[in-house]
Amino acid sequence: MTINMNKGFFTRYLPEIAGTVAGVVGGFLYWKYVGCVSGTCAIKSNWYLMIPWAGVLGFLAGSVAGDFIRKKKKPQEEKES
Repeated sequence: MTINMNKGFFTRYLPEIAGTVAGVVGGFLYWKYVGCVSGTCAIKSNWYLMIPWAGVLGFLAGSVAGDFIRKKKKPQEEKES
């Protein structure tokens, strides 16, 4: 019972989860390779600020993508019923 519920959760929120992970990885890579040379940038100079910020942006992008995917699937499910 729990396994099915967890599987449904992950399949339902896969775009949000993938967007968050991509944002966190992208935020770390941006901080590591681009970052802020002078150290005066409020967000980009510290990894512990850059990574959560990028994760939130990734979640928001994944949420928008998830809404588009769910809206696209909904008319197909109605036609099949």
